[in-house]
Amino acid sequence: MTVCAPAELDRLYDYSGAGAHVVPLPRRNDPATVGVLRNACIGADVVHAHGLHASVRAALAVSGGVGLARTPLVTTWHGRPPADGARAGIVRLLERRTVRAAAVVLGTSSELVDRARRRGARDARLAPVTVPTAGGPVCLRDGKARAELGAVDRPLLMAVGALEPGRGYGTLLDAAREWRELDPQPLLVIAGEGRERAALQRRIVAEGLAVRIVGRRDDVAELLAAADIAVLPSRWEARSLLAQEALRLGVPLVATAVGGVPELVGDAAELVPYGDPAALAAAVRGLLEDAERRMDLAAAGRVQARTWPSEDDTIAHVLSVYDELAATR
Repeated sequence: MTVCAPAELDRLYDYSGAGAHVVPLPRRNDPATVGVLRNACIGADVVHAHGLHASVRAALAVSGGVGLARTPLVTTWHGRPPADGARAGIVRLLERRTVRAAAVVLGTSSELVDRARRRGARDARLAPVTVPTAGGPVCLRDGKARAELGAVDRPLLMAVGALEPGRGYGTLLDAAREWRELDPQPLLVIAGEGRERAALQRRIVAEGLAVRIVGRRDDVAELLAAADIAVLPSRWEARSLLAQEALRLGVPLVATAVGGVPELVGDAAELVPYGDPAALAAAVRGLLEDAERRMDLAAAGRVQARTWPSEDDTIAHVLSVYDELAATR
């Protein structure tokens, strides 16, 4: 197998260590990327691109390469939030270009599959991707983690994700204002980095909110397991990593009813509209005041998690698509 990716991703995910031949790619906006991909794809039985930008470049490489015209292209849509304004039209054009070039489009949620079909996909299929399970046991409500975060004698709320527009952190801080009346006042911890961090931090200080931003962490599972409630306020998600980890760990989840979230969590989470701080605050407050409901959600989350495909299931499904396409060449 050959993996085409920026060199820093090989260092992060160790494709080489897994036995792949790695072809380093230039930066995403470098026009040389298509040429590098075209050369790497020569002789391939199947080309598989992940995400919209990679799919656009892979489609150009396959369609313009000598001897590549019949090489099937698979593209996976892991998730892309709806675009606004003029950008929405550009995104639609790129999506149409990629799905029409692809032999198969794999969507990680039913909503993405439907969108690919609306864009003109010949063959769009559901291919949910599951987060690998943690390597070892995780201690729920770990006292050490709670002490480190400053939540020994107060409820701990946990949010995880990039501090970027569309992730709903402004709404989350609006909700945190309403939790100030609670006794004890819960502590909201946000693990993540991004361009909105400085603005969020200024607001936390100016409004005196019980919120801590702890940056990017490599112990997210341990922090999440220590929480009383996980919170996902995003504008859009396909198969949220936070939602999957929370349900597996039995941590009650309050999430926005957007994208693939309802399909992913079923009845095992409290769902609220996006951008509604009052609904978000009320859902969290209700859970904090109802220990029995929290226990019910914890149990339901573990049951729901067992309905998701395993890592082996995910791999087997993708390999079956490769075999199918290679056999038709």
